[in-house]
Amino acid sequence: MISIHSVSRICASFVFAIMVMLLASCQTREEKQRPAVAKRDTTIKVENSFTKLFIDTTTLARFVKERSTNDSLVNKIQNFYNRRNYQFSWFFPDGMAEFVHTFLSLQNDYIYVSGDSSLYDPLLMANIDSLELRKRIIPTDPLVVNTELALTEHFFRYTQKAYSGDRSINIQELDWFIPRKKVNPAEFLDSLLKNKGENLASYEPVNTQYNLLKEQLKIYHPLVNEDWTALHSAKTLRLGDSSTTISEIKRRLALLKDLEPGDSTNIFDSTLLNGARSFQTRMGLKTSGEIGAAFLKELNVPVRERIRQMLINMERIRWVPAAPATDYILVNIPEFKLHMYEKGKLAFSMNAVVGSQVHSTVIFSGKLNQIVFSPYWNVPASILKNEILPGIKRNKNYLARHNMEWNGNSVRQKPGKSNSLGLVKFLFPNSYNIYLHDTPSKNLFAESQRAFSHGCIRLSEPKKLAEFLLRRDSTWTTSKITAAMNSGKEKYVRLRGSNEIPVFIGYFTAWVDHTGKLNFRKDIYGHDQKMAERLFASLE
Repeated sequence: MISIHSVSRICASFVFAIMVMLLASCQTREEKQRPAVAKRDTTIKVENSFTKLFIDTTTLARFVKERSTNDSLVNKIQNFYNRRNYQFSWFFPDGMAEFVHTFLSLQNDYIYVSGDSSLYDPLLMANIDSLELRKRIIPTDPLVVNTELALTEHFFRYTQKAYSGDRSINIQELDWFIPRKKVNPAEFLDSLLKNKGENLASYEPVNTQYNLLKEQLKIYHPLVNEDWTALHSAKTLRLGDSSTTISEIKRRLALLKDLEPGDSTNIFDSTLLNGARSFQTRMGLKTSGEIGAAFLKELNVPVRERIRQMLINMERIRWVPAAPATDYILVNIPEFKLHMYEKGKLAFSMNAVVGSQVHSTVIFSGKLNQIVFSPYWNVPASILKNEILPGIKRNKNYLARHNMEWNGNSVRQKPGKSNSLGLVKFLFPNSYNIYLHDTPSKNLFAESQRAFSHGCIRLSEPKKLAEFLLRRDSTWTTSKITAAMNSGKEKYVRLRGSNEIPVFIGYFTAWVDHTGKLNFRKDIYGHDQKMAERLFASLE
């Protein structure tokens, strides 16, 4: 007969065995669930890296150890830098990456829409502000390193919140957003076009422009080996002209889908006229239909160069969110255009004047929430110092002649038709003090290249935009808007709630428009060139 003590010992042994088995089972599951540590990619060297800055391994180890974060997040950060061979992701030797502020705009938009402010990190924002203007980045600087690592951690937190649930976007790593090393453009293109993998949407960006450009690559890729010898003409070619160059122009326009193929004559006919206008529209040229030096310069751009231009813009689109199905404004700087969308559909477009290269308009997003009729122009300190004060020194009546007055220690221009901001301005709060506005200098809108302003964006039809933004408010009729613009008395109108309009200031030199046409524009600020130098191993 078995004693009670024996039974107790047997039960205790059985329970202990079960517990061991359960613990072993749990440990096995945890090991299976824990992501594998990525192998360090030692093929990445300074000469082929994307940023040429590298983090000390002990610095990263100390960072992840000191952060009060979960193991999963620590693992993601460690894996991310292992795959980059500890290369920086948010900084270049010559300054902060342009996509830092793009990311912050994405984050701020998510906070605004979701109401979840837990992502906002005031210390990180302060550090970014203090580093923003630095033109030389020292990788051992504690402020730089901590900001780099904090941005990476912050991005993983953002993607976990913003791309979870039914959004059907699964961003596992930052690799998609931030390249690790330079690539051969031809190999990159081949890989892109031949990728038949499953779950492509899980790592491709959500903005439709990416795939639209990829479809255009399929058209351009076979043209790489076509003869693209530079064409020249001693005179501007017009309807009715005859020239041996015309047949080659027709061939190229047919390859680029501006013209139906099959016409090899040397006559400038009406079909070529329409094809020339199509090409001019896509290149941002005056649509005269005449073929002159500017036309041939764009037509002579090698196909390989156009392909690289598309790849560079696809790289930039990685950071662009999906176009909202609501009202929004898109200003594309190289296009010199503002596009107004209503419920996700293009409502109208207008010409814009953007910042000159010296005063280049920055790239960001915001919320348009104020319209100011008959505005004062508060002269920026830089313009006061470089233009106004020297003007006053030369002529004591300078302020009166320009309808200006002292306002404390600064100068402002009084409302009126001669005001530099015109008769109305549109505000979307941002740290760059950039806004949309009217202008008395209407002649600049006739130019095909319109980079003349000090950084703000001048509009060709500001009244039309004001009418559209206030269309739901019955108190703001067309006549009342006209009266407010010409009253000479500054008046602020606040847009609230759903009437606030998202504004996206973008920089795209290649895109597919709403008609399905592929567009190209000049790299007016040199952003494409800088990205090409970082992205491509060779530009032969």
